[in-house]
Amino acid sequence: PPTVTEPEIESLGRLRHKNLVNLQGWCKQRSDLLLVYDYILNGSLDFFLYGGGGQRCLSWEQRFRVLKGIAAGLLYLHEEWEQVVIHRDIKSSNVLIDGEMNGRLGDFGLARLYSHGMAASHTTNVVGTVGYIAPESARTGKASARSDVFAFGVLLLETFILVDWVTECLQMGGGSVLDAADARLERRYVAEEMEMVLGLGLICSHQRQESRPTMRQVVRYLNCEDQLPSRPAWVHR
Repeated sequence: PPTVTEPEIESLGRLRHKNLVNLQGWCKQRSDLLLVYDYILNGSLDFFLYGGGGQRCLSWEQRFRVLKGIAAGLLYLHEEWEQVVIHRDIKSSNVLIDGEMNGRLGDFGLARLYSHGMAASHTTNVVGTVGYIAPESARTGKASARSDVFAFGVLLLETFILVDWVTECLQMGGGSVLDAADARLERRYVAEEMEMVLGLGLICSHQRQESRPTMRQVVRYLNCEDQLPSRPAWVHR
């Protein structure tokens, strides 16, 4: 798939945010591109969730902190930096956990940049990871901030299968969306926070991009500064 261009790499090297993995250098030979990032002590969120081998389970407090950190990093990329940065490959294996258990988004090898106020990327190749690719991107190849939001919604729900599972739990008798919570947590979580995160995951991964929130709205939801829309707005399948 097409990777980030050399001018874009130079720009990405100036990104600085506590919830991003800093790009320290790069080299390219023919079609091979090597990007050098900071070393992050605890590896990826993917390993914590699925690595096995006795790896300790992240507590709810740790998970919630990681999710809020990644949301803050994406807000910086979409709205607060000098250009709009569309990551295009948000997934648990690209979320790294530092020594203080903060989430940091890495791997900008598929990122695209454009100026604030411009239309979304006109890329015509579908890139990303199956299950995290927004429906409109799969159809047209175009990436936007809203397609990043879709991938973040899938991340909130762990895997793309969980989108349907959480919806099913919501629609069953009693509507207990908490039935979709990770059983390894053994119900050691703040119920209101868990319900909010599951609902937000459904809204962010909405099939219609115009129904998804911006990352600024997402951050406000995660910080409990705004309330989610009512439950009927969550269901879209």
